[in-house]
Amino acid sequence: MKARPFSGTGVALVTPFRKQQENVDFTKLEHLIETIIASGVDYIVALGTTSEAATMTESERSAVQEFIVETVGGRLPIMLGLGGNNTLSLTDTLAATNFDGISGILSVAPYYNKPNQRGLLQHYRSVAEASPVPVVIYNVPGRTGVNISAETTLTLAKECPNILGIKEASGNMAQVMEILRQRPDGFSVISGDDSLTLPMLAMGADGVISVMANALPKEMGQMVKFALKGELKKALPLHYRMLPLMNAIFDEGNPTGIKALMEIQGLINNVLRLPLVKASKQLTNKLSTLYNEFNG
Repeated sequence: MKARPFSGTGVALVTPFRKQQENVDFTKLEHLIETIIASGVDYIVALGTTSEAATMTESERSAVQEFIVETVGGRLPIMLGLGGNNTLSLTDTLAATNFDGISGILSVAPYYNKPNQRGLLQHYRSVAEASPVPVVIYNVPGRTGVNISAETTLTLAKECPNILGIKEASGNMAQVMEILRQRPDGFSVISGDDSLTLPMLAMGADGVISVMANALPKEMGQMVKFALKGELKKALPLHYRMLPLMNAIFDEGNPTGIKALMEIQGLINNVLRLPLVKASKQLTNKLSTLYNEFNG
């Protein structure tokens, strides 16, 4: 069996902003990266949804990518979020992107224009052909308005040598099992839902791209390592210990909850860019209570 890339725990890295003028806080970003690396996770996802890349300027995205690559310094693989709903524009971006230090891309399904399955197939074939690094598909219907079916995923997995995995955040466990049942050797299935990670690992998935791991990288990483070794009795207590927080950080959307929790931890300022806003006082109090209970 061929080795599967991007197994274990990947961290969907947040972008810390300064309280004044909402500029990127590179000092806190460096500290966050070092903390995450020291925790023992397996890779970092840069400029994904959790990073608020959608509300960064092109120059900010380039600066953040360069800074993450430089700070990581080859100690962990880096997956770069690179998707869009204009296939031609995306392939042009792929041609112009500097992939030094980048091990693969995470490419979200086209959003808003809601392509059918034939359109999704052609889109990802174009992306795979244009990308100089491996491609991981990102299926998140709650954000894109379209689901990548198991049949489409499996067709791409078998036809496109450069498509090496899928981040599955559909919440459809029957669909996930169908992909796992028929996937070719070397094709990774990665959880995109923190709370469903352990069930997916138990079914044969390869890891998670985790929001929770920004705040609890050590615990998330340990749970995944236990599960991948088949030690579910060790993984289960960690899963249930984190579960209230894993659920609560999504109560008002992402990265609203995780940024509120990370400010409680003293890791970053709780600053987001419109149209996202800070967590409500109710959620902030809830997260503070749950975090105290987690540490109790």
